[in-house]
Amino acid sequence: MSQFKVFKSMVSDSLDTITKGSLKYHIWMGALTLIMLIGMYCYTIQLDEGLSATGLTDRVSWGLYISNFTFLVGVAAAAVMLVMPTYVLKDIDFKQAVLIGEGLAVAALVMCLAFVVADMGGPSVLWHMIPGIGVFNFPNSMLTWDVIVLNGYLFINITIPLYILFRHYQGKEAKSKIYVPGAILSVFWAVAIHLVTAFLYQGLQARPFWNNALLGPRFLASAFAAGPALIILVLAVIKNFTAFEVKDKTIKKIAMIVTVAAQINLIMLVSELFKEFYAPTHHSESAYYLFFGLHGKDALLPWIWTAIPLNVIATVILTFGKFRNNFKILYACCLMLFVAIWIEKGFGLIVPGFIPGPYGVIAEYLPTGVEIGVTIGIWAMGAFIFTILAKTAIGIETGELRYKKKKTYNKKHLH
Repeated sequence: MSQFKVFKSMVSDSLDTITKGSLKYHIWMGALTLIMLIGMYCYTIQLDEGLSATGLTDRVSWGLYISNFTFLVGVAAAAVMLVMPTYVLKDIDFKQAVLIGEGLAVAALVMCLAFVVADMGGPSVLWHMIPGIGVFNFPNSMLTWDVIVLNGYLFINITIPLYILFRHYQGKEAKSKIYVPGAILSVFWAVAIHLVTAFLYQGLQARPFWNNALLGPRFLASAFAAGPALIILVLAVIKNFTAFEVKDKTIKKIAMIVTVAAQINLIMLVSELFKEFYAPTHHSESAYYLFFGLHGKDALLPWIWTAIPLNVIATVILTFGKFRNNFKILYACCLMLFVAIWIEKGFGLIVPGFIPGPYGVIAEYLPTGVEIGVTIGIWAMGAFIFTILAKTAIGIETGELRYKKKKTYNKKHLH
């Protein structure tokens, strides 16, 4: 019962913390709230008109929503690059960043689930995915595996930080025998969520653009480049605008992870391009459409030819330690990588898989204003959730939020 009182106090103090802050903080939260409301309005249009309000058709049935879902699965998995050194390898340099990384994973997973709901048309069809009630089709369906690993990873990334913060809120150290097994499990689970998502596409033999043995490994490489790149950018903001201490060597170590993952991702990209264009077959038409256009259709050319140079330039610059250790250059390169991989794992991966169609027909896809509005609204929701989680965690870690025991006095003490 006493632990429940402590938890209740922590929730109360957290609510008090997240509703107070500087003018910049209130402007930021107000802007995110406004964007979320715009997204909700766009979603009501979609609920009213159905998926016909989006650019999706029976020819291209996955678009902006699933593109963002695929990318954010990688962002969520990237938290493991901080969890493993901190909890498993006992690297103290990562300790300042690990809770921030796990908070980012929670926000990314919530956005993943929101994008799936948006792509399904509405929440009323979600019951189909509930085991025992809907047609779950486990273990044959890769989609059901995806549901399990995503929700499982979300549970792990909520419970471990919650336990650690709960202990720190009381001024106590977290017991490693309680959270370390979960942390080790999360390392394998993070790899699983990304591989299962890759297998979801890879197992579709009718889509040769996805039916590629490199898809799973490249998913992981791009995730471990884009995710830590975002973590670096978030840590830079936290370092400049809060009292939370983020050491330079922590950022430099994460930068090394980004660099190695980006290099591997680039090598895999070159390997894929060689396979598609050195000895092309009719299965290479999807890649031709993406990189050069096909039969006069070239809607994706501006996207992919923005992503590739950004990817190459950022990776090359980060390869040199002199540039990588210059934080202004590092932040610029991380932003470039994040945008490049978002395009590559978004439009560059999902849409070309549907083109050309089964009868050779090219039906191009571009998102509508409603889709873009819902997408931006979901991203704003993710940023809102992460801001709340980070502000609470920073308050507890810096000692501003601590449990205060209420002292009781009997009548003798009062007289």
